[in-house]
Amino acid sequence: MKLPTSLLDILHATFGAQACSTHEAERLAYAYDNSRRHALPDAVVFAQAHAQVETLVRACREHGVPVIARGRGTNTTGATVPVQGGVVVSFERMNRILRIDPDNRLAVVEPGVLNGDLQRALAPHGFFWPPDPTSSPWCSIGGNLACNAAGPRTVKYGSPRENTLGLRAVAGTGDGFRCGTYTSKGATGYDFTRLLIGSEGTLALITEATLKLTPKPSGLRTLRATYRDVTSAAHAVARIMAQPVTPCALEFIDDVALQLAHDHGGDSVPLAGAMLMIEVDGEPATLPSSVDAISRAAHGDGLETLHVAQSAEETQALWSARKALSPAQRTISPNKINEDVVVPVSRLPELVHGIRQLSRQHDVLIVTFGHAGNGNLHVNLLPRDEAEHERAHACLADVFALVIALQGTLSGEHGIGLVKREFMPLALEPSTLGLMRNVKSAFDPDGILNPGKLLP
Repeated sequence: MKLPTSLLDILHATFGAQACSTHEAERLAYAYDNSRRHALPDAVVFAQAHAQVETLVRACREHGVPVIARGRGTNTTGATVPVQGGVVVSFERMNRILRIDPDNRLAVVEPGVLNGDLQRALAPHGFFWPPDPTSSPWCSIGGNLACNAAGPRTVKYGSPRENTLGLRAVAGTGDGFRCGTYTSKGATGYDFTRLLIGSEGTLALITEATLKLTPKPSGLRTLRATYRDVTSAAHAVARIMAQPVTPCALEFIDDVALQLAHDHGGDSVPLAGAMLMIEVDGEPATLPSSVDAISRAAHGDGLETLHVAQSAEETQALWSARKALSPAQRTISPNKINEDVVVPVSRLPELVHGIRQLSRQHDVLIVTFGHAGNGNLHVNLLPRDEAEHERAHACLADVFALVIALQGTLSGEHGIGLVKREFMPLALEPSTLGLMRNVKSAFDPDGILNPGKLLP
């Protein structure tokens, strides 16, 4: 659409010439995300203050123009692709850490702060923010909150929903509001904070976040266990998670992934039926007993090797297989389909077995790895030609059906976005979806915030 002159005048007056653009080159740069889907916005603005966002949303609502919030575009579901045009508001320049308060275990940040930058700022204070997606060096806190993106440490420390105390935001009406608390306990009204987290910019635009911090453990041990087959490894995950010591990371890698990583990374990557990467943290005095407890749980039918790293260099070597996976997959299929399904941990063996059957049934290469301690596996379909690409989409529908049958859910941390909208009725009853639409209408009565996403 061509934006009305009156709206463009407001955008230029609000953001200034250096933070508002309708040039095609700038619009192209904000037309896509890591899903490889793209659609051209009509304008791009760069927010630097809460008041600017209020003005933007009010003006766009008056003219019926979509508003799409964007962090760094690292999401894989098309959640920031402006499918109906409109204005993309980038928060990359709204990147200040406003307050670090160790006494109250909190930090107040703007949405454009990078996850990795925040972690480095917190380290001298002896704290960290637990969500740590693989993309932490370049993904933003706002994007983490929008998708509830977490990473390996979620198994022990929780996702953004468990690690965010409060938010400042702007609803689709243009009204700014605050929700949540500066305290670790609160029971005052509805929990809008957890509601907004994971809503993918469809309810409100987050302009500030109060984050709950966690003291950084002084000790860490890394274990690597290899197994005869994926089922043995999946059973080991269930045993590990059923005993009292909770690992801070528990990653599963199947045999297909190991072969790919070995081909790409060399002999430092072991070949096995499956592998678990396990990390345990805590104070040095308690770590040996924790490692022993995890090791006992890892033992069982199918275990081939179990090794505990004794140095930082050895730890890096043990993680080599996991780190080699992404570049290895790109060599096989530049158009990989990456989904992050979740099932109850006790159902992991059934999920892994079922995915293996679907791979054979549809004749599509599937690589499976991920955050097994949460039952959150990344299912990567790797079509190598057009025929396989068609089969992969049919296979994906069956993967989702399997996950729901195992009492699981469609996404653990990537979100729904554009890619998984059509599958939402598999996961949620019509009455539930109806209530979600009512919530959407309350926050965004004219449907201008990130239209075409999340809800089918």
